[in-house]
Amino acid sequence: MQFLHPEYFYALPALLIPIFIHLFQLRRFKKHAFTNVALLQKIRFQTRKSSQLKKWLILILRLLAMAFMILAFSQPYFSNQKSIDTPSETVLYLDNSFSMQALGANGPLFKRAVQDVISGIDEGQKISLFMNDISYQSTTLKDIKNKLLNLNYSPNQLSLSNVILKGASLFSNSKSSLKTLLVISDFQKQDQELLADIDTTLRVILVPLKPLNTANDYIDRISIEPSLNANNLLNVTAKTTTKSKDSIAITLFEGDKIIGKSILEKSKNYKTSFVIQKKDGFKGRLSIEDSQVYYDDTFYFNIPKKSKISVLAISDNTSSEFLKKIYSKDEFIFKSQDFKALDFSQIKNTNLIVLNGVNDISIALKNSLKDFMTNGGITVLIPGDQGNISSYNQLISTQTIHSLKPIKSQEKSITDLEFDHFILKEVFKSKVTNFQYPSVNSYYPITTLTNKILSFEDQQAFLSQFNSLFLFTASLSFNNSNFKKSPLIVPTLYNIGRYSLVNPPLQYFTETKNSFDIKVDLQKDRILKLSRNKEEFIPLQSNLNSKVRITSEKLPNKPGHYAVIKDNDTITHISYNYNRKESLLAYYNLSDMKGCIINNALPITLKNLNSESNVTRLWKWFIIFALILLAFEMLILKYFK
Repeated sequence: MQFLHPEYFYALPALLIPIFIHLFQLRRFKKHAFTNVALLQKIRFQTRKSSQLKKWLILILRLLAMAFMILAFSQPYFSNQKSIDTPSETVLYLDNSFSMQALGANGPLFKRAVQDVISGIDEGQKISLFMNDISYQSTTLKDIKNKLLNLNYSPNQLSLSNVILKGASLFSNSKSSLKTLLVISDFQKQDQELLADIDTTLRVILVPLKPLNTANDYIDRISIEPSLNANNLLNVTAKTTTKSKDSIAITLFEGDKIIGKSILEKSKNYKTSFVIQKKDGFKGRLSIEDSQVYYDDTFYFNIPKKSKISVLAISDNTSSEFLKKIYSKDEFIFKSQDFKALDFSQIKNTNLIVLNGVNDISIALKNSLKDFMTNGGITVLIPGDQGNISSYNQLISTQTIHSLKPIKSQEKSITDLEFDHFILKEVFKSKVTNFQYPSVNSYYPITTLTNKILSFEDQQAFLSQFNSLFLFTASLSFNNSNFKKSPLIVPTLYNIGRYSLVNPPLQYFTETKNSFDIKVDLQKDRILKLSRNKEEFIPLQSNLNSKVRITSEKLPNKPGHYAVIKDNDTITHISYNYNRKESLLAYYNLSDMKGCIINNALPITLKNLNSESNVTRLWKWFIIFALILLAFEMLILKYFK
């Protein structure tokens, strides 16, 4: 037996007080004359004998009661030898990621783990516990029990290395204590490899929780296929981890109204389509039923009204007819002005400016374009046949340190395409190598081979991007190039136009960095908000002339339709969904890991931890014994004659 506060033993001499009281009676007796005391003499001897027994019993009871009270204050306890020699600390990691929704032998893995932790750890024991998005340091289960029972699943999923780093930070700085990190997870495979060797001063115990099966169905992606009639075609792709599953039922909602049902068939690679009416602001929701992991069974999407992109072509005795055809009135507001009669006030209300064959860029135009690009505008520079290199380089210097060299007359073919660049990424289904290459007769060499989108056969750049500036290194006039007749010109310039105003897509994923533009004239000190039900927050935003660029990352963190609000007016809606990265139920093999202990049964693991650091506190029993003794004393005083 050990004592937490042995200093209370200094109170033991107080036990002498009742002894002195009982042994030295301070009470004086008075004599009274009585005629015949023969009978009383016999009674007196009997009474004195019982009185002495009673006094000794009361003395013993009082001494024991006081002794037990002193022992209770010293807080005695039992502990095994290991915990006596080395104090222990325990930190628990409880994985509450979406994959822990999978069903185990006794229900969802996470919910079962919470129950095991609550029943396997003493409510009064000090522990530190953390999940993927919340931590409790140096607390007791009694204090956080209700919070644990009501915890939600998290879209975040910590890697094992991050779990160890975060767990290590929750231990004390003591170098003498035995530190144990208990990791409770399903150890689902992530993008990065699992640690092969855990090199840490901590004792790490891994408890893998496995579902009964790894079957899971989920909605993977959607797309809209526009048509010329009054309807659009919504294409839906789902996936399943069950190879034998023949079909998945899916339902399409608009708001809470069912507008269509379909079947995702294995023979069609789990793809299906819905015909939906063309209209702005269509807030849709797709749903499937799955008994395993359910966070990915719902998919929100929104078909917002697309803002038209303003394009201004500035020409110098060159035709802009080819630009007018590319930037059609369905998606763009196209304007063309002559360089010599340019209205500079039109620049700030534009999303894309195309310098079409301008031979000499004035200082005033250069400064206006610099401010325009600083505020989010996009500029395309198509040099003229007789271009002023100095004026071009002054504009280029606002975006990069690189520059153009004097014109070089040499025929070159445009042969190389950067298929991974976002301008061309969705243009080709596969890398094309056998098409008719456009060519140029002369070009302006550039001092870098980087940032290319299109290039010549010698790797010299034909089209490059430097921040907000897209730079052609050759004139596109018919005398110099046949690029205008090439199939490349339409997707290239069209996608640059789309890039100048990033309209929101059908949906975004939460917990990732998303950026989109809202074409709105926002006055100074005014802001846009995102709102859903009663939840409202202000996203990161930049006011860029005729548009506002909104960037979201940590918020919103829940799926659904969010309204973009200016003052009290709803401008448009944005839809968010949870990322599908946890939908594939594949798990790491922990058997080859070194530097850790692997236990497959959580209740047994918790029991072993308790036995290692088990402390049986006895002060409550001593209080009970003291009260029992005092109760006996009261009974003796009352009934013992």
